[in-house]
Amino acid sequence: MTFHAQILTLYPEMFPGPLGISLAGRALEEGTWSCSPIQIRDFASDKHRTVDDTPAGGGAGMVLRADILSAAVAHAAGLHPNVPILAMTPRGKPIAQARIRALADGPGVTVLCGRFEGFDERLFDAHPEIEQVSMGDFVLSGGEIGALMLLDACIRLLPGVMGASSSGDEESFEQGLLEYPHYTRPNDWEGRMIPEVLRSGDHAKIAAWRKQQAEEITRLRRPDLWGRYKDARVQPASDVQQKNKD
Repeated sequence: MTFHAQILTLYPEMFPGPLGISLAGRALEEGTWSCSPIQIRDFASDKHRTVDDTPAGGGAGMVLRADILSAAVAHAAGLHPNVPILAMTPRGKPIAQARIRALADGPGVTVLCGRFEGFDERLFDAHPEIEQVSMGDFVLSGGEIGALMLLDACIRLLPGVMGASSSGDEESFEQGLLEYPHYTRPNDWEGRMIPEVLRSGDHAKIAAWRKQQAEEITRLRRPDLWGRYKDARVQPASDVQQKNKD
């Protein structure tokens, strides 16, 4: 099954962009995934192909019109009716690795790229199926860069793209933790040695060290992730205790 990406954008020339090289590019050539940018301006009705207007109530910038975007979304949904539609917006829910995996396991995704001051809110009232997502707590000039990030995260998880199916299993966020540190030759670089445990050949000790390192790094750098990870670890035990009480 080919993973298909539809991108609703004012700049279709940005796709596949960097996704046309390296692992994603090879997968594109091999037909593992496909890409079809759709120009939002094609759904404008005036001779200037206008897609935005001034904000109601005043203010800086321009707002993408709901009527034009709704027509574009309906067109994309008609082409691929069984794929989720995601709108890239800093007002969206931060996307996590679990959602990326769920998307990669499906037939594809339609991505709506915001620009200017964002979307007329009535678009989401009319299309509650649109999932508003954010790639982080920062603002980009438009949703296209975010869409590229989203698609790259999905494509690398498609079968065969990374080679071994287990390649991504121990990466950051997969187990609720940041990833442990990595080392490679030379063993001694400017007086800095690879940790002895990694040269021991004792796989049980290596696994324990890596888990300890991942937990410590997560605790120090991402207390939000660490809190959720700790809660997830204790939850099964509490469930068991509750069942025993019942």
